[in-house]
Amino acid sequence: MYQAGLILEGGGMKGVYTAGVLDYFLDKGIEFSSVYGVSAGACHMCSYLSKQRGRALDVMVDYLDTRRYCSVESLLTTGNLFNVDICYHLIPEYLYPYDYEAFHRYQGKAYSVATDIVTGRPEYFRIRDMKADIDKIRASASLPLVSRNVKIGDHYYLDGGISDPIPLQQSVMDGNQKNVVIMTKEVGFVRKPSGQLALMKARYRRYPRVWQLMAGRHISYNEQLEYISRQQREGKAFVIRPKTPSDVGRVEKDRDKLYLLYQQGYDDAEECGGELLRYLDTPAG
Repeated sequence: MYQAGLILEGGGMKGVYTAGVLDYFLDKGIEFSSVYGVSAGACHMCSYLSKQRGRALDVMVDYLDTRRYCSVESLLTTGNLFNVDICYHLIPEYLYPYDYEAFHRYQGKAYSVATDIVTGRPEYFRIRDMKADIDKIRASASLPLVSRNVKIGDHYYLDGGISDPIPLQQSVMDGNQKNVVIMTKEVGFVRKPSGQLALMKARYRRYPRVWQLMAGRHISYNEQLEYISRQQREGKAFVIRPKTPSDVGRVEKDRDKLYLLYQQGYDDAEECGGELLRYLDTPAG
């Protein structure tokens, strides 16, 4: 196991790229002492840490035609575009059983990043028991506007990408001198201002920090990109990301597109695999 942080960006179903990279890691036995998952990245983190190769991809594509798995019907009847009972209980407990025992054998630390909708601050939930902590994964992946707020303790949470979409800085603060960042946005991507601010403001009028964060999200995200670039130049971060834009949508129903992006992630990781191992094997400093 490498004493390094692994940071997994979200991105909706574009996260299938991350699933490809992580399956390459599993094939090569590449493990990290700390893993930080955001939104879709948190979901894919689960299968990676249970060492269930191919599971993240299968869960994304096998149920696309299942009634209410991801649909307007689910949104209208439950308040969640992705049906909570199907995604977080039926699939991992029955349809495609999650290997909880394998996760318990993981010797590192796993974190799911969510956003406190009152304070607007990111919460880095430690995942110790995947079944008991599944709502912490769900909170991280609860997209604004199409998900209900997730209550954990006395607080309510939504998608971690609102407050800390690429938590490299948190990993550094936690003491990780080497970090591998898997991004779903292509090289050269620059985030633009949101076009949904009016909807955000109306939906979250009781939680102004949510729409305020979304209003400035393009600024904070682009600042994170600059920070990542500096860390790369200083040899403190290794980044794997798509080289070109993908036409996979945040909610994608085309299996062929998803398979193609998954394979791109695997191929990109394989292409830089030797360089990655040299980076991880070189003493920090």
